[in-house]
Amino acid sequence: MKAVGYKKSLPIEDQDALIDFETAKPDPRGRDIRVAVKAISANPVDYKVRKRAAPPEGETKILGYDAAGVVDAVGPEVTLFKPGDEVFYAGSILRQGTNAEFHLVDERIVGNKPKSLSFAQAAALPLTSITAWELLFDRLGAVPGKSVDPRTLLITGGAGGVGSILIQLARRLTGLTVLATATRPESQKWCLDLGAHAVIDHGKPMKEQVEKLKLPPVALVASLTFTDQHYKAIAEFMAPQGRFGLIDDPPEFAMSTFKGKAISVHWESMFTRSSFQTPDMIAQHHLLNDVADLIDKGVLRTTLDQTFGTINAANLKRAHALLESGKSRGKIVLEGW
Repeated sequence: MKAVGYKKSLPIEDQDALIDFETAKPDPRGRDIRVAVKAISANPVDYKVRKRAAPPEGETKILGYDAAGVVDAVGPEVTLFKPGDEVFYAGSILRQGTNAEFHLVDERIVGNKPKSLSFAQAAALPLTSITAWELLFDRLGAVPGKSVDPRTLLITGGAGGVGSILIQLARRLTGLTVLATATRPESQKWCLDLGAHAVIDHGKPMKEQVEKLKLPPVALVASLTFTDQHYKAIAEFMAPQGRFGLIDDPPEFAMSTFKGKAISVHWESMFTRSSFQTPDMIAQHHLLNDVADLIDKGVLRTTLDQTFGTINAANLKRAHALLESGKSRGKIVLEGW
């Protein structure tokens, strides 16, 4: 089968940063399903792993987590899917990735593809949807249901992949006031179109901008990018006893900043359940099915922004470069072989 991978951690400009190669088609065992991959999307985790995790000498590591495709074969213990089923999912960080014609994934972290979406549109959603859902409901404790919630949720980096789905989930499924941050005019419009009540510029002092809006207290924060640059400023205007959630890897982060206000800090990693085979691992199967249902009902929409052509090393290098620039919006998808 065709695949895209890397042998050494190299800058994306290097011709061998990502390479096309052929490898054996894997066989499913246990609860694994084998998926014929139709479309994939790129995420910041792809380039972060590429930069810091070189494979063992002589091996080629396949990146990629998001995928949409068709079940091709199933392991002997599989009960949730059968060959021919259309699925979407974000795989495990401990296994070979989705940048391959065929991919093995545990059925417990796979959902049925939204019927109303193409494979490309569906591939944009899994990793960011799982991250946003777990962050909003499991970590920050937001209450699903449209009853009035007298609090504001601040989402920093609202136009990125996770922010693009988190804005929708918070606006459509909760009573929270949704405040997003974005610096460029087109990114600010993107956030408003997705449902944010208001948008501020995180490139300027945030406290003054928040105070001018006269919104309910900022009690929940989803810090999605550059946490080290913003968390101290955010702590100044956060409500006491609030919840601060983050998904990135800040080089500097002092939790004591939040102690005076008794603000709790919550980490979100959507790979935790699959990496540790947690007893509730199947929650991601149910979560993705819920997202698919909300998509098909018109409550949520895909966050696909750009399609970069077929799945190959050259196009994936373009995707990695754009993600590394920090100027991407929504999701970048590649489709077909």
